Amino acid sequence: MKLHLIDLEKSFGENQVLQGANFVFEEGRIYGLLGRNGAGKTTLFDLISNKKEKDKGQILLEEEGVTREIQQEDFFYMVANPQLPNFLTGREFLKFFREANRDRIRDTRTIDELFDWIFLEEKERDRLIQSYSLGTRNKLQMLMFVLLSPKILLMDEPLTSLDVLIQMEIKKLLKERQEGHIILFSTHILQLAKDLCEDIAILHKGKLSELDFKKLENEDFERELMNRLAGESHD
Repeated sequence: MKLHLIDLEKSFGENQVLQGANFVFEEGRIYGLLGRNGAGKTTLFDLISNKKEKDKGQILLEEEGVTREIQQEDFFYMVANPQLPNFLTGREFLKFFREANRDRIRDTRTIDELFDWIFLEEKERDRLIQSYSLGTRNKLQMLMFVLLSPKILLMDEPLTSLDVLIQMEIKKLLKERQEGHIILFSTHILQLAKDLCEDIAILHKGKLSELDFKKLENEDFERELMNRLAGESHD
């Protein structure tokens, strides 16, 4: 399975954010999408997820040599600050989510088994979501992805503001789930990408390029990355 981005273009007025971006993402790998603030990482994810309409180009999913346009059930979009129903408890929300998506869910674990897997403390499970920390909300997001198990996971800087322990927990869970999926992890923090990802894609001046991951441990790596990201960024 592969996700093909072909000659993507997107502008907002006179600001051309994507300028013929091309890349191929492959199954079973976690890709770090690196770029300066305002480089267009969220815009790229919005195009893949059909939240925004592209100006030009194609976004295609290839399976067993056959390509087609990406569909809603192909992906899950994990954001930095998820908006969840504050009037429900974590347990009530997960029960509702499973029922609402019952035709797409194949995971047979009980709710408590899922909570155990995601390291959600028992005292949190029956509290209202409005009392949850950002880290706990992101754990619920992770469970939504696990239950749906779509082909593609888009992660738009979901770990940036979380404490170290929750970051480690979610990294571990992602590593467990990467087989059979294409995971795109957007961040502007190099260390997060180094800790989690096997491949690096750089978004700069509206185009995507691949960075040799073997260079991450090279002492000159950060200098090379800075040189490649130097110059004006795009909003």
